[in-house]
Amino acid sequence: MFNRLLSVLHRPTLLQGLGIVSLSLLTACQPTDTTSPDTVAVDAQPLTFWYDRPAEAWTEALPLGNGRLGAMVFGGVDQAVLQLNEDTVWAGGPQNNVKPSLKPHLEKVAELVLANRHEEAQAYADEHIKSHHDGMPYQTVGNLVIDPQHPAQANDYRRTLDIGQALAQVRYEVDGVTYQRETFAALSAPVIVTRWTASEAGKLDLDLGFNSPMDHSVSVDNQRLRVEGKGGDHEGVEGKIRFTALVNPILEGGTLDSTEQGLRIRGADRVTVYTAMATNFVRYDDVSADPSTRAEQHLADGLRRSYEELRSAHIAAYRDQFDRVSLDLGPAPAEDQPTDQRLANFREQNDPHLAALYFQFGRYLLISSSQPGTQPANLQGIWNDQLTPPWDSKYTLNINAEMNYWPAESTNLSELHEPLFGMLKDLSVTGRESARELYDADGWMVHHNTDIWRITGQVDGAYMWGQWLGGAAWLSQHIGYRYHHTGNRDFLAEHYPILRDAARFYASVLTEDPDTGWLVLVPSNSPENDYLHRDDGVQAAIDAGVTMDNQLVFDLFSLVVEAAEVLGQDAELAAELRQLRDRLPPMQIGQHGQLQEWLQDWDSPEDKHRHVSHLYGLHPSNQISPYRTPELFSAVRTSMEMRGDESTGWSMGWKVGIWARLQDGNRAYKLLTDQIKLVTEDSAQFEAGGTYANMFAAHPPYQIDGNFGVTAGIAEMLVQSHDGAIHLLPALPDAWPEGNVKGLVTRGGFIIDMSWREGKVSELSVRSTLGGPLRLRVHSDLTPAGDFALEPVREGAPSDNPLLQVPVIKTPIIHQPEAVQPVDVAPSQLLETQTQRGQAYRFKG
Repeated sequence: MFNRLLSVLHRPTLLQGLGIVSLSLLTACQPTDTTSPDTVAVDAQPLTFWYDRPAEAWTEALPLGNGRLGAMVFGGVDQAVLQLNEDTVWAGGPQNNVKPSLKPHLEKVAELVLANRHEEAQAYADEHIKSHHDGMPYQTVGNLVIDPQHPAQANDYRRTLDIGQALAQVRYEVDGVTYQRETFAALSAPVIVTRWTASEAGKLDLDLGFNSPMDHSVSVDNQRLRVEGKGGDHEGVEGKIRFTALVNPILEGGTLDSTEQGLRIRGADRVTVYTAMATNFVRYDDVSADPSTRAEQHLADGLRRSYEELRSAHIAAYRDQFDRVSLDLGPAPAEDQPTDQRLANFREQNDPHLAALYFQFGRYLLISSSQPGTQPANLQGIWNDQLTPPWDSKYTLNINAEMNYWPAESTNLSELHEPLFGMLKDLSVTGRESARELYDADGWMVHHNTDIWRITGQVDGAYMWGQWLGGAAWLSQHIGYRYHHTGNRDFLAEHYPILRDAARFYASVLTEDPDTGWLVLVPSNSPENDYLHRDDGVQAAIDAGVTMDNQLVFDLFSLVVEAAEVLGQDAELAAELRQLRDRLPPMQIGQHGQLQEWLQDWDSPEDKHRHVSHLYGLHPSNQISPYRTPELFSAVRTSMEMRGDESTGWSMGWKVGIWARLQDGNRAYKLLTDQIKLVTEDSAQFEAGGTYANMFAAHPPYQIDGNFGVTAGIAEMLVQSHDGAIHLLPALPDAWPEGNVKGLVTRGGFIIDMSWREGKVSELSVRSTLGGPLRLRVHSDLTPAGDFALEPVREGAPSDNPLLQVPVIKTPIIHQPEAVQPVDVAPSQLLETQTQRGQAYRFKG
């Protein structure tokens, strides 16, 4: 049965490598072309942010992007600023920060840890473990500044971002003349475009200039602004990036002249400004391109079509991705309030539409910051106005980079995962140096941070984060996420060497713990947390066999074993990995009934740390389940109660997903209200989360992963598929008694269109893109609306669908059984039907 199903699931489909469209209009069991226009899930509710004043702070400006180019639109009346980014403008140049001389020091630290001399190990690591540098920062291009030559006092001001079309607009009136401007980062051409209009002919008088904190020059070239600049030097690494920006205004009426400061437009009827940017970056080890030639070509591509054609093509390309999913959580009673006021009032007023808008904004940001062929979305996506932004706006691999891509598969944006897979390919090359030189190991590895140059050495020393060893294992899970949602065997075969060689690293470095005989990673740490922080200042975080590491290595070995079987490769390696996996430490439940974060029972009820790394086994992994491992499920809940709710924005996004997996919709919703609250750059409190006026998530400061975490978390509240079945409404809060969602994608390649009333599924359409068994977990009655059978399934019976398999883990060690709380989840039933590829199945509640 297993092999026969694999052959069905691995047939080429439209799903492979692409996004999947929703199927809300299909009749039951009728094969339908998934590219048909009537299969798009268009959102019927308004998808616009609006404000009644210009942005004063960067976190009030509105983000636009096409994956490579980014702009922040301030919308000023007396001065219009577009802050610009290009995703390969970084400091430094090709190199790795690996320091081979650290190898004996790492061996010494491991020896001390395994001897339970943790304080000595930490002190030694802090003194000796330091790479050549800590990575290079993502940087800005600068600011295009356009000064309208009219009075600054405006009436009827309105500034909007339409995330349904990816358009930013400004409208106001001065002296009886209505001025409008519209800006978009074209998905149909490599340019950013702004069109200026006025209600009366000849009223557009504009001065164009450019400024930047970067090393740059500005000149006028053929009635265009030309900016030439370079990336910065940083921590002893010379800046090798060179960039060119071209700003080309096209006038209808009026005159265009050059000045010492830039360009001067007078008496125009309409003005369309095209901005192209390019660098010399080719890949992490090659900066040989000509940025000027590239920029000229990009500009020519943008000017080849009329504004109207370019705009229409942009909207069509954007909606092809965005419209795959729609979400209606209820009415929009506060739509007449500016968005910043809605954020400020969210906790007190019933505004379910704002939660849906927040969900869709995360999808908008992923479309805008990550497209095939671009760099992956970094800590700030692609938006940054600084030379050295917080945490360098790099790729933090102990949660943040992964969280950026949690929505990719489930919210029907699969192809936007591609930049992350591209970075994985790069790291599987550069990471061989750190594996070999630091650990004398096979394969590849990366520590907790990397940048555009794909560094793999320790960043920021050893304490609490830099010495973490789990980066390759966690990143590699995304290959599994893509495969389990798409069944794309070609994709799996292409990326299998990355998985295999990551597993070879861990197989090389696992060390026997002398006290238990378990195989552990050492020296490592539980990301950014410590287990010892005495009043005298002594702290320690370095350890062996931390829970998250054990969970990650278990998942990586399991994924390689699965992939090797699917592809018919490496039987001997798979057998070796099974044996090693069996010797990993089991999860443990400690004295408080909590899931232990470390091998020792060091967890404190007073620990409110933002990272909940040891809970990875519940989310995003699927090792822990209320049905298969109830004691561990209970322990996760206890750990979550101990940690509390309020934290950084990304942490609260993660917690929304965890509470959704705990099937507590009201607690997940409470986390949403903690996150969807207005903060400003002046009022934001560190590790208190919140949302800026432009809907960017606050750490604070701004980090984009909070947006992506909430988007993925809301999807988890509505549909889950990690635990052997497609679970409908697993964590629906009381605040959303009625609603509908269309286009969510599950493991097994199923697309879900669902409506609910009074908290129960009322209508359901499931599109099977791959065929095979469809198993549903439901909390209310569900009947087929077509000629097919829906049979009950015994709890615990394994699914015959290989893409819905669940892991079998070791029995946990429970140190105090009386401390384990009983599991309380809503009663449910399992139902199953067989599906055919390309058909839709309708159900009634």
